[in-house]
Amino acid sequence: MRRLMPLNVVLASLTVAACVTINVYFPAASAEKAADQIIDTVTNSGASAPTGSIQLPALEQRSLFAQTAGRALELLIPTAHAQADADIDISSPEIRAITASMQARFESLEKFFASGAVGLTNDGLIELRDQASVPLAERANVKRLVAEDNRDRSALYAEIAKANDHPEWEADIRKIFARRWVERGAKGGWFYQDAGGAWKQK
Repeated sequence: MRRLMPLNVVLASLTVAACVTINVYFPAASAEKAADQIIDTVTNSGASAPTGSIQLPALEQRSLFAQTAGRALELLIPTAHAQADADIDISSPEIRAITASMQARFESLEKFFASGAVGLTNDGLIELRDQASVPLAERANVKRLVAEDNRDRSALYAEIAKANDHPEWEADIRKIFARRWVERGAKGGWFYQDAGGAWKQK
């Protein structure tokens, strides 16, 4: 004869299940796709401005127990459920505005990337690396362009993380963009920093 589990044991199990944390891991592959879309827009590489969101993988959960407990809770308390899928949003008004600002500035910066005066840093920003190669009359303008672009870049990484309700993703998003600016956005001959901060030419 099968014994039924006492009610207090069932309730205790459900209480423990309710305390199980479901970890949401940083979706690097989807973030890379989002970065590519924005970089293509900024550099006028044929892509249109960000218009939607990119589907992320389903939430990863630590154990089978967590999955089973979650299903049990959903049956008992319909509102206590985790969203199966999440989207990385790159179409918020703030992200659109920042992307448009960078796109409008890129034409002015491009010649300085090409000459080697400005390079891509390893933290997702840009830097005036060879001031001597810029005519004296243009130096103030280049410094202004670099400062403005860096403000936009930093704001972009923060806004993407904020738009997706994961501000803790900002550093990871910045790393993805830092790599993709070099791999996708930079043209042959442009300068970029390696992981150690040394300047290299693509």
